[in-house]
Amino acid sequence: MRLDRNITKIGNKTEQLPILWYLIKWTIIGAVAGALIGSASALLLASLNWATDYRESHLWIIALLPLGGLAIGLMYHYLAGTAAKGNNFLIEEIRSSRNIIPFKMAPLVYIGTVLTHLFGGSAGREGTGVQMGGAIADFMSRLFKMHPYDRKIMIQIGIGAGFASIFGTPLAGAVFALEVIIVGRLRYDTILPVFLSAFFANLTCHAWGIAHTHYCISQTPAINIQTLLLVLASSIIFGLAAMTFSRFIEVWSGLAKRYISYPPMRPFIGGIFIALSVYLLGTTKYIGLGVPTIVASFSEVQMWYDFLLKILLTTFTIGVGFKGGEVTPLFFVGATLGSALSAILPLHVSLLAGLGFVAVFAGATNTPIACTLMGIELFGADAAVYIGIACVTAYMFSGHTGIYTSQVIGSPKHIIFWKKKKGKMLD
Repeated sequence: MRLDRNITKIGNKTEQLPILWYLIKWTIIGAVAGALIGSASALLLASLNWATDYRESHLWIIALLPLGGLAIGLMYHYLAGTAAKGNNFLIEEIRSSRNIIPFKMAPLVYIGTVLTHLFGGSAGREGTGVQMGGAIADFMSRLFKMHPYDRKIMIQIGIGAGFASIFGTPLAGAVFALEVIIVGRLRYDTILPVFLSAFFANLTCHAWGIAHTHYCISQTPAINIQTLLLVLASSIIFGLAAMTFSRFIEVWSGLAKRYISYPPMRPFIGGIFIALSVYLLGTTKYIGLGVPTIVASFSEVQMWYDFLLKILLTTFTIGVGFKGGEVTPLFFVGATLGSALSAILPLHVSLLAGLGFVAVFAGATNTPIACTLMGIELFGADAAVYIGIACVTAYMFSGHTGIYTSQVIGSPKHIIFWKKKKGKMLD
């Protein structure tokens, strides 16, 4: 923009003037983008609440899951184009800026997610919020003919604002957008716009009357060697669970592509298996978001197999082509696993559930700092030390895997990964 160039020239004499202009510019853009993305997230959350309530009061609709899957498959096969790559497409564009993020990504993933939850798929909502945010933000960058560098900022704004407004965690949402692009490296050059938009998006979502779920770690022990060792041991298990989750998505997706050549049939056939699984299990506990079970994990010891069944059903749902996200199911996996571990470890159930909640997420997304902040935002600062240890340890033990295959490795987690050359290295 011409105004940017003029401000820069003046700024050669006055260092703070360009910074002031940068602040004003991105505060305005962040407010507009945050309001739009926060409103989109509010619509999504309200729609998912309706879909969940309707499904739970009309369980017969789960029998129609194959037809819902077919509708999603046809819609994405014939209409989506590059938008079908989802969150991975956003990450790629921040690094390369070679393609336009089509605005149709937003309505397509919204419809696909609502259908998935309405008919009984096991999925989340974060991926949808992030994709809607990215599509809206990139549309704004084209509308205002922004510089390619500013366009990268806009995509990160979309990711951060979408995440923040979906979970009610603006700090974690902003850092997530900075941390998720490159494993082991946190970008600071876009920190101000991303933080501003995340806060505006969260405020807007709340202004629409959307209430986020409250979680509570009711007992936090004093810091001592025994407790730290127990937290470390449980966090290793959380990291392995995160790795298992990521690997299973790859397995189911690979099998579906190998044996079902026509993409729209993958969620159709997959929907048959999911519906039969729900019937055989005799419960809807493991489909949808699973928020009631997550909440219960903080006060009641859950069964040891709950996290395994959620891993299997969610990774299968996503792997065969249904839409949604992985993060809330990861919360379910971590919270129920932590809750189950409290039966054999001398730590309070709410502490282990809370640590699992964020640690499995950290391991699966390779974002330990964002997840530590999320834990503090959700549970309070009393358990901050344990939350940080859990997230970093799970991140280390999840290996160079993750639910976002477009991530590249900026800094290996350990020297062993240099030798094995695991993951895509950043040049």
